[in-house]
Formats: sequence, C-alpha cells, structure tokens
Amino acid sequence: MGKPTGFKEFTRQTTPYRTAKTRMADYGEIYTKADESQLKIQAARCMDCGVPFCHSDTGCPVDNLIPEWNDLVYNGRWREASERLLKTNNFPEFTGRVCPAPCEGACVLGVIEPPVTIKNIEQAIIDRAFDEHWVKVQRPEIRSGYEVAIIGSGPAGLAAAEQLNIAGHLVTVFERADRIGGLLMYGIPNMKLDKEIINRRVQLMRDAGITFVVNADVGGEGEGSVDVNELVEVYDAVLFATGATQPRDLPIENRSLQGIEFAMDFLTANTRSYLDSNLEDGNYISAKDKNVVVIGGGDTGTDCIATALRHGCASVVNFELMSQPPVKRAEDNPWPEWPLILRTDYGHEEAIERDGDDPRHYNLLSKGFVGDDNGHVTAIKTVEVEWRIDAGQWQMSEKAGTEKTWKTDLVLLSMGFVSPEHYISKAAGVELDQRGNYKADYDQYITNVEKIFTAGDCRRGQSLVVWAINEGRGAAREIDRFLTGESDLP
Repeated sequence: MGKPTGFKEFTRQTTPYRTAKTRMADYGEIYTKADESQLKIQAARCMDCGVPFCHSDTGCPVDNLIPEWNDLVYNGRWREASERLLKTNNFPEFTGRVCPAPCEGACVLGVIEPPVTIKNIEQAIIDRAFDEHWVKVQRPEIRSGYEVAIIGSGPAGLAAAEQLNIAGHLVTVFERADRIGGLLMYGIPNMKLDKEIINRRVQLMRDAGITFVVNADVGGEGEGSVDVNELVEVYDAVLFATGATQPRDLPIENRSLQGIEFAMDFLTANTRSYLDSNLEDGNYISAKDKNVVVIGGGDTGTDCIATALRHGCASVVNFELMSQPPVKRAEDNPWPEWPLILRTDYGHEEAIERDGDDPRHYNLLSKGFVGDDNGHVTAIKTVEVEWRIDAGQWQMSEKAGTEKTWKTDLVLLSMGFVSPEHYISKAAGVELDQRGNYKADYDQYITNVEKIFTAGDCRRGQSLVVWAINEGRGAAREIDRFLTGESDLP
C-alpha cells in the first residue's frame, strides 16, 4: 500500500454533512465536498491485509476492489481509481451516497480501530470522475440481434440493462412510474440522493442505446397497462426486477383511521411533488404543524423524520419495537459480521438539533389508534416490552403499567416490505417462494417460466441497493448465456 504504517498514524475522520440547521431548510444534498488531502490521509489507513474482508462474503456484495482504489487515491491517481471502481460497480454515485457500507463493517482495521472511510472515498472518486468527464457512454461495437425486456428501473433493473447493452443486446426497460429510477427516484429523498444524479446516469444509458418506457404498468389492468405475456412472446428474454413493494402493515385497533400512511407513500408523493413543482402543487402528504409518529426504524424511518422536519412538523417521534443497540459490538456480534450498533443518522441529528431530544423510543409495542368523530387519527396507544432469551429464541413480553397514549395527527408506517406485488407474476404464471418472492435460484435467476428471469428485491426480499446491483449484474450474465450459449460478462 502507499502508506504501510498509515493505519497506525492516522485516525478515522469522515467527510462531514452540512450542518443540521442549514440542511433542514432545503432539499439539497446533505453532503459537503470532500477535501482531497484529507481523503489521501484516510486512504492511507487502508492496511496491506492478507485477506481484504472489505470485499469478501461479509463485505461488499459487488466485490469492489477497495484496497486497489484506496492505494490509487493515496498516490493521486484518481482516473485509474475511477476505472477500478467502475469495473465492479455500475453506479458508485448511488452506493457512495445511500449504501450503509457493509465493506466498512468488514474492514480488517475495524478489529482494533474505527474502519477506513471507504464510503466517503468511493463517493469522492466517482464524483471527480464525472466532474473530469472520465465517465463515458458505453456503446457496444456489435449488436447481437437479441432483444431483452426489463420490468422495473430500480438498481437491479438498471444494472442488468447496462450489462446486457454492453454485451450487445437491445434492451428496453419498462417502468410503471413517470420517472426512471424506481426506489432510487421515489423511495430515497432528494437530500440523500439528488435526482439529477440519477437522470445523468440514465441519460448516459440512453445515449448508449438503451430504451426506457415510463408509465408502463406491465401486468396491470388500468391506464398504461402492458400485457406481460405479449412481452414474453415478442422479446427473447424478460427480466422481472420489480422490487419488494408490498409494505408490512400494522393490523391493530382502528387501523382504518385517516392520517395513517405507509412511509413509502409519504416519501414518494413528497419527491414527486418536489420534482414537479417544488412542492407548490400541494400533491403530497404534508406534516406541517402536525405531531408525527414514525413506526419502525431503519433508513426509511430516518428519511420520514427528515422529510417531516422539512415540512415543519410540530413534533416527531420514532417508535422501535426492538431494544436500543449497544454503542459497541456485542459479544455475539463479532467482526467481520455487520456491526449491530447504535447509529445516529442524518434525520436523527436534525431532530436533536431542532427539538433537543433524540426522537427514537425503544421497546415500544403499538396497541391501537384513537380517532375523532371525523375518522381521523388523534393518538396512538403503546406499551413497553422486554426481550429475553427463552429456549434459544428471543421472546417478547409486555411490561405491566407501562401503557401510554401519544398525541398524533400523522402516523407513518415504516416497517419494511414483505414481498413484491403479485399481479405481474400471477399474469405470467411465475412461481413464488415461501416468502412470496419470485422463485429463482441465486446465480441462475431463471424462473419456472421459459425466458423469464428475476433479480433484486423481488427475488431475494427487501435488501440493499448494492445487493440489487449485484443481482442485476448476475442476472445479465445468465440472460446473456441463455441467449448466446456463453457469456464474457463478469
């Protein structure tokens, strides 16, 4: 490595976000521009590991060549660093912003010190590559004559589209929404992933010969519907990359009251209105002057908190069923597993800045909603729970005397997703696994229906953007092999 003793000489310093007070006033990205000299120091902390776990099974799902581009950044060879990065990751401008960085959780330095700032370095490499115009349109020299339809334009669909186009196949991507990007476009707020960054990448793909069709609801029955079986008949292969879009509900007392919304409906409407009119059209679920309760943590819960704050909510609290994670790894959570530790994300920071308190409340079980005479939610009833190991499994029990009623005008359900929607698989005759996902083996991706493949969250279940890219790349390789008998795709 460029600095063999760097990990002993330098401490971890991440590239800071804009201040919480400043960024809460707009929907601009929360990030600041990285300092090149600071990045060089952080890259110097990368060790000359015998086995770089950062891109092992517990690290980066797309096997990013992290030690290599850390060394190149340390030596000021930025263009070469970008070339190494793009060899394994189609969209590092996405993952450098929204990925939770399992690579850092598996960093060998993390055994004794805070890990290398891999995510910051990745984002800085690709941002510089775009600024310097090193990222070029990838047009294939020869077309194969085969045509592939991809259903869904999230990270799995986009990754597969780019790879198949590189292989020379003609690719058409169908998206039921009005903009390309799937989860990236509407599931992640603009302050975490500016939508112009998505548009920039999509334009490169268009210029490379990929066709995008929006407002196309494949398998649907309403306006814009497209017959899935006609696609299977017309195209040489079809890839289902529809995501896991069926949210987990909360079937408790008075669930039907108005003012109880799924988190993704809240976030999608907000981003669409922001892009259409800078929120001036009013076509979104407003949290202004409301007491907001977000049920469920994770990235989506954080995004709901941050969005509600930007609306000007009166208050915001976040309920989590599980216990508060420890500050450091627990004994049963050893390296290189993903560290299950307490993290204070950008939305939590903003709530603390504005209200003076962490919005998160742990060990809370929601028991029922309360409404007014107009059928609108006014409160939610909870009880504290405790967790204990019983017969080798975690068991939950309610704690007597801990019942509480919380005033609320808007409840956002952010408890994850259970499966893809099934109308497209039903229409095509695609089998489901026991969890309700499209059934196909990892590394093969083909369903029970000839010519239909599947990849991403709709196959593996709700997961990370970087895993979706992994599956999109893998499915592209298998489709290429299906069409031509072999594949040179990675």
